[in-house]
Amino acid sequence: MVAARRLRTDFQLSIITLLGAAALFGIVPFGVYRFLETNYIAGFADSLISFGIISSVIYAWLSGDTERTGFALAVFCCVAGAIIGSILPHVGHLWSYPVLVASFFLTRPVIAVALNTAMVLAVIFHGMSLPSGESLWAYFATATVVSACAFIFAIRNQQQRKEMAVLARRDPLTGVRNRRSMDDALQLAASTASRTDTPYALVMLDLDHFKAINDKHGHGLGDEILVNLARMVERNTRQSDQLFRFGGEEFVLLMPGVDPDGMKAVVQGLRQKIRSTLRSPDGPVTASFGAAHLGAEENWETWLKRADDALYRAKESGRDCVVIAEDSKQPTD
Repeated sequence: MVAARRLRTDFQLSIITLLGAAALFGIVPFGVYRFLETNYIAGFADSLISFGIISSVIYAWLSGDTERTGFALAVFCCVAGAIIGSILPHVGHLWSYPVLVASFFLTRPVIAVALNTAMVLAVIFHGMSLPSGESLWAYFATATVVSACAFIFAIRNQQQRKEMAVLARRDPLTGVRNRRSMDDALQLAASTASRTDTPYALVMLDLDHFKAINDKHGHGLGDEILVNLARMVERNTRQSDQLFRFGGEEFVLLMPGVDPDGMKAVVQGLRQKIRSTLRSPDGPVTASFGAAHLGAEENWETWLKRADDALYRAKESGRDCVVIAEDSKQPTD
């Protein structure tokens, strides 16, 4: 299901949705109870809080703007926590504890600290459920501990999610971008070229007889050659160029702002550099190249296929050579 996939891939949306479920099943019954107890002010406050949270969840699902929705929801929950803590005797301050945790998952940790501090101070100075000095200090101490633990957990979780996002788009062996990242980059390049007329070149390279190296000398040596190849290509290209591991011993190089003549020069230089630099116990390691310049109004799939076809012709022509794809003559949808 689309909804389940969105919840798995969008952490912020899952937190907002979880908070909405908590409001529906946790706060709404309390609102009904307050009205039955004729505590209309608290009942109205609970109803308003539930409506605000559920409306935010709906907006997040419809718009996909979870960052601003999370920030607005964090502000709203902290204000609501301060209000409930001020109007409910005895137990009002207890509602601030889930808010202290939730705010760190709804917005950035620094903002959450500021919001939590404001809410705790509001409850301390205006709360009806903290009559004595001992109660005030106990609440302040426990709220500080809860916020500190939530802050540490949120920072660690944020770092892990960043690391996972990087790993999801990087080849674990060579460290270059992977196939998933390549698809996005090529799509963006084709879109950018159609708007700005920026030239783009695409190069596919495949190490020759790499399977024989693995079979004869082991995958350890093969992995070392792949890592050295990636490092060598990155050292001999610009920072604006992007290298991707397409699969196995096959790599793709995306070069913005390069005309056809420049593309040919770069590819020939890389072919010679690989031959003179990479070695196995059997001698030099060579590579075959297929290159294609992005055509006018050409989509990225056709562009990639032309480069791949050129690489195939290079392998069929005896390897250790470069084949340049013919320009795309017809615009593609």
